[in-house]
Amino acid sequence: MEPVSIMTIILVSVLAVILLAFLLGRWMNRWMDRRTLLYQSDLLEKHCVEVQNMYRQTRGWRHDYHDHIQTMKAYLAMGRLQELSDFLGELDKDLLTVDTVIKTGNVMIDAILNSKISLAKARGIKVDAKAIVPKDLNISISEIDLGLVIGNLMDNAMEACAGIDVEEDRFIRVYIDILKGQLYIYIMNSAVGKRKRIGRIYESTKDGVYHGFGLMRIDKVVDRYHGYLERQDEEGIFATEVMLPLEGSCPL
Repeated sequence: MEPVSIMTIILVSVLAVILLAFLLGRWMNRWMDRRTLLYQSDLLEKHCVEVQNMYRQTRGWRHDYHDHIQTMKAYLAMGRLQELSDFLGELDKDLLTVDTVIKTGNVMIDAILNSKISLAKARGIKVDAKAIVPKDLNISISEIDLGLVIGNLMDNAMEACAGIDVEEDRFIRVYIDILKGQLYIYIMNSAVGKRKRIGRIYESTKDGVYHGFGLMRIDKVVDRYHGYLERQDEEGIFATEVMLPLEGSCPL
């Protein structure tokens, strides 16, 4: 039997390494796909709970509306105007907590934004939001991906604000509009210092199994739809600008 040549050993070794790399790559892709599905499932469940909570509060207030009217009539009939004024003041505060801030007519964007804005206000964060979106948004991006982008941007903004001790310094500004044939999303928030990053990749403030996964998912969604994404990081301020193409528009 002829001895195995060194070149044959090298060739076999190289082929083995290539095969191992291929199998490892396939395993990593499947692992990432599974992790992505779990992340999206958790995110959608979280968003659904928030939206349901918001509408539950609204339904609760409407359910009590008749009783509120009767109480105010009683105060008025008895001439107890100060008590009536105090009662109206309390109702006004209560209504502000459940009022729908964004009313574009686009159900998905209204639902996700209003749930996040309600949550932010409950955490003592001032929110200035404006959204101008057609009811029938002719966009190539799926509602799941769009909800993922907006939901993650708002979650990241709230997490950054949570690190600020002085409540008066916490704020989020949201602007959504149609600009140059694209869906334009801009979210700016207060923050503590500057976020750490490696190159263009910012580290997430989250801890746990999905550490940094939200930022990565936003990037992937924007890339998939040939959109535009820019993050601006200054001392005490963090902003994200996203543009996503509408149906029939030319990608950026």
